[in-house]
Amino acid sequence: MVETFDNQFGAHVLHAWGMTETSPIGTLSIPLRKHEQDTMEQRIALQSKQGRVPFGVSLKITDNNGVTLPHDGVNAGLLWVRGHWIAAAYFGGDSRSILDANGWFDTGDIATIDPDGYIQITDRAKDVIKSGGEWISSIDLENAAVGHVAVAEAAAIGLPHPVWQERPLLVVVRKAGAELTKGELLDYLAHKVAKWRLPNDIVFVTQLPHTATGKLQKMALREIFKDHRFEA
Repeated sequence: MVETFDNQFGAHVLHAWGMTETSPIGTLSIPLRKHEQDTMEQRIALQSKQGRVPFGVSLKITDNNGVTLPHDGVNAGLLWVRGHWIAAAYFGGDSRSILDANGWFDTGDIATIDPDGYIQITDRAKDVIKSGGEWISSIDLENAAVGHVAVAEAAAIGLPHPVWQERPLLVVVRKAGAELTKGELLDYLAHKVAKWRLPNDIVFVTQLPHTATGKLQKMALREIFKDHRFEA
């Protein structure tokens, strides 16, 4: 999308991230002076990240045990935010703090942070697929799938697996009039994602459940496919 706006409309997309609890800006993807000589491909990649924090905001990523992970742009972990204007409690709530003992707020996102401080959100913690001690981004799988010319929409969810804890199920809506088999889509995805991240199964449906704002209802999908079983 960033590339299309740039190439076809001459519009520079400024990526940002935030949430109600961050009041609301958490990061802005503004390039540094070192990026002035970047190639088009490098610039698009940078713009696709959610950006760096403004003064007064701090970020970190941790594993499930609370161990802080390195800012190497590779390790993905739970994203935490801290700052003077980060919400400490919810209005009308029970007055309990929503921050940990050191003032950090759990955003519910999974992200990487590169050495320059740019974050890239890879998934929601509730949607990430936990497979054999590794995390598979449902968003990455979905983005890869919709790159196929016959795919209108796709959703990836994690379902129980007898060996690997969870494995991905890809639920796909074909474009009107398009023909596409599970084998054809798996062959396509094999060139887009690592082998261990490929879905264990693909199911074609006529439509996916959405919220009133257009977001995929993955909780509803998990309920619909709760009896779907993977082979060991």
